[in-house]
Amino acid sequence: MSGEERSWAPKSNAWAVAIVVTIAVFMEILDTTIVNVALPHIAGSLSSSYDESTWVLTSYLVANGIVLPVSAFLSRTFGRKNYFMICILMFTVCSFLCGIATELWQMILFRLLQGFFGGGLQPVQQSVLLDYFKREDRGKAFGLSSIAIIVAPILGPTLGGLITDSYSWRWVFLINIPIGIIALIAIYQLLEDPPWEQKSKDKLSIDYIGIGLITLGLGCLQVMMDRGEDEDWFQSSFIVTFAVLAAVGIVGAVYWLLYTKKPVVDLRCLKDRNFAVSSLLMGGMALILYASSVLIPQLAQQQLGYTATLSGLVMTPGAVVVVFSIPLVLKLMPSIQTRYLIAFGFAIMSASFVYSMTLVPNINFGTLVMYRSAQSMGLGFLFVPLTTIAFITLPQRMNADGAALFTMFRNVAGSIGISLATTSVTERTQANSAHMVHNMTPLNEQFNIAVQKGAAAIRDFTSVVGDPTTLATARMYQEMSSQSRILAYIDTFSYCALVTCILIPFCFLLSPVKSEGSAGAH
Repeated sequence: MSGEERSWAPKSNAWAVAIVVTIAVFMEILDTTIVNVALPHIAGSLSSSYDESTWVLTSYLVANGIVLPVSAFLSRTFGRKNYFMICILMFTVCSFLCGIATELWQMILFRLLQGFFGGGLQPVQQSVLLDYFKREDRGKAFGLSSIAIIVAPILGPTLGGLITDSYSWRWVFLINIPIGIIALIAIYQLLEDPPWEQKSKDKLSIDYIGIGLITLGLGCLQVMMDRGEDEDWFQSSFIVTFAVLAAVGIVGAVYWLLYTKKPVVDLRCLKDRNFAVSSLLMGGMALILYASSVLIPQLAQQQLGYTATLSGLVMTPGAVVVVFSIPLVLKLMPSIQTRYLIAFGFAIMSASFVYSMTLVPNINFGTLVMYRSAQSMGLGFLFVPLTTIAFITLPQRMNADGAALFTMFRNVAGSIGISLATTSVTERTQANSAHMVHNMTPLNEQFNIAVQKGAAAIRDFTSVVGDPTTLATARMYQEMSSQSRILAYIDTFSYCALVTCILIPFCFLLSPVKSEGSAGAH
């Protein structure tokens, strides 16, 4: 680190800056999930089918995924403060345009632009925290950041349901306007570029090939993962085409970025063992986090018949658990090796999914809340320590590239987790149904007895019109379908438990440091 870098101290209070940049990121991350529950209303209002309206989600994720790895380059090009302000301004403008859209193509276009400008906020926020805080204080700063990154996607569906039910889906976007204006003014007043960021402006050259390959690879990957379930995955030529393009783009990008002289993003960050292992573990955590964040609301709405608002309320206590666990983790970090805390977090998460495997068809609201709260307990032990140790031994000049890659791994893994979770539930439901239906035959004595008892109950205690035996048989098949789906969720929870167990040994590849010793470990 140069003498100028060591002597630089920001004029504004570091915590004031941290709060402001985190508010902006909270707003952006909230928009990734707040729209989900409003999608049927958007489709109806814009005279489109639900399937067509899902491109409102896909377009945002595609643009968001593409801009993440190149955000460090864009930050160097415009200056970090200017780039952050551009992102907030345009994200706010695009939110307004989404709120007044009258046709589906307009909504998709504005969401694409919203995702492009919003995607730059997360990595820039992380690099700001890295530069504004000393290494011994970064854990506290990342604790604040984790509230936005973990809690925002959990609260999104709840808030979206409340706004849509009480007002209009348009306010899901319009509420960003006052928040964006306040954040923009505060950033203008408080944020400044450190000298090493200012110097880098004179050394720029545009890596068109790298940008093109990243756009091709990550863009096609996001489309494939988001649309795969609807298009029946590799049975669809559309998905196969995008899978091939994604593979070509990603492999080509990795090769190009490793060997070109001035890459758009520096993959040499991954030579640092702590950063590489932390990125892997953060990706694994995001995969499980986003998968479980989809599974519980999907179970509540599709299987148990909960409203969007009620299913969101199932998730809210889990967010509270995360918020209260972070201060505990921050107190433990100076006295316990960071890698042990991370391993403990994965162990808790694995145990929580084993607990979730006790799922039954008639589960009540309270038990479902306990499932989600248990699944959230380990997150506080993962996000803050992982983000802190990832940058312990990474040179400060690589913070921007490291933050961009770290955020990209987290978001891409999250998208993969969502797709794998929904696919697993569908596939396991079909497999369980195929297995159970063999027992539902007139040749099975137990099945015949059950149908006869059901028919007798219908005949003696109800006034339903129709043949009792036929109605009893239909109810048996309905019950089989319900049980097949419950078993599918149990199977998927078991996969989550297995993945978290597999990740635990990788924790011990991290350096044996504590939070207080991180500065000396650099």
